[in-house]
Amino acid sequence: MKLYYTSILSLIILTVACKTDRKNDHTKTSGSDSIALVEKAKGIHQNVITIDTHNDINVRNFTDSLNYTMDLDTQITLPKMEKGGLDVTWLIVYTGQDSLNPEGYARAYDNAISKFEAIHRLCEDIAPDRIALALTADDVREIHASGKKVAMIGVENAYPMGTDLSNVKKFHGLGARYMSLSHNGHSQFCDSNTGEKDSIWLHHGLSDLGKQAIREMNKWGIMIDLSHPSSESNKQAIALSRAPVIASHSSARGLCNHSRNLSDEELLMIKDNGGVVQTVAFPAYVNTEKNNARSTAEKNIKQKVADSLGLKILESDAFSVLSPEEKKDYMDNVYGKINEISTKIIAESDSLPPGVNVKDYVDHIDYMVNLIGIDHVGISSDFDGGGGISEWNDASETFNITLELVRRGYSENDIRKLWGENLLRVLDKVQEISRQLQQEPIDS
Repeated sequence: MKLYYTSILSLIILTVACKTDRKNDHTKTSGSDSIALVEKAKGIHQNVITIDTHNDINVRNFTDSLNYTMDLDTQITLPKMEKGGLDVTWLIVYTGQDSLNPEGYARAYDNAISKFEAIHRLCEDIAPDRIALALTADDVREIHASGKKVAMIGVENAYPMGTDLSNVKKFHGLGARYMSLSHNGHSQFCDSNTGEKDSIWLHHGLSDLGKQAIREMNKWGIMIDLSHPSSESNKQAIALSRAPVIASHSSARGLCNHSRNLSDEELLMIKDNGGVVQTVAFPAYVNTEKNNARSTAEKNIKQKVADSLGLKILESDAFSVLSPEEKKDYMDNVYGKINEISTKIIAESDSLPPGVNVKDYVDHIDYMVNLIGIDHVGISSDFDGGGGISEWNDASETFNITLELVRRGYSENDIRKLWGENLLRVLDKVQEISRQLQQEPIDS
């Protein structure tokens, strides 16, 4: 214990020269911002409905004793949403890709249901006076007008459905309003973007089951999410879908050549389809080189902290073979200590390579607006799933996106579309088509 505190003291002394004064205000204005410009941005931010379409969850944060009414370390909480003026959070039923067999499907299904239940618990039991679940665009507007925050549900990876397509209707009944057919790894429905690493494909796009799933999602009013499938899967999905599609959290490959981003060809197809691309604030997808330089510098700091404490940072392979108890012990007593100290050092240092920031992020919005038009672009963070950039690192800093858009000359109507109206328009259209399809003869 003595060594632990001595190490902390030494690290604090070493970083004194790097410390800078920091305000509690999360609004990052530049010296060139006029008072009038900032006030204009604040007015717009207050007037529009701000929707973030991708925020991951951990069911452990949806209990009576630990939940989003508290200011947790998570990037999304109700206090952070209230501070930053974020009105709508899409909470994500995420399941990692695993074996394509009945046992894998069963485990995945249980995981998905636990997350659906957690979101309902937040809205119906834990904080019904502060947040409510929306199922339609009209719900969003009504809940927002009541003064509450809004939750919506997206499904990241259809893998938990197994091979039973009746789960499309079931997931819709549980509140799902968008779903991707894969994540990082090929699913039973389609190939993933990760196939680009080795050019090994399972389906060369959509499987026959995936094509049927597209039809079922159209029928029941679940938006088709293109953010993780392969480019070929996406092209086939767009061609097959009778309703507009979305990319819930993707950026422009023309600016950052990452397999998770969308090519100009895909972007133009989404425009022609009437869909929308929710630009994602995931550092590696915004500027890979800049993110890698920053990540390497931060990793070096964490290693120095670990060395000073006599602790060892485990690589992912070594961590993955630990038992659940060992993983918890490592995260609580090893990595937790390392991360706590290194995070303070990183925050107080002005000598590290610059991180990916709001300007880099809005460059992607500009790029896509110029290519496919203001009506087909939106905003997402991927908070608590790896997202977060300098100046928008949690929901409390949401205003900084609006401020940068105002700096670049976007009008209030433009910003209203980017922050949510485009997405709500697509949801309305998807649900309209759903009603039509449900009235068609079964053999059509």
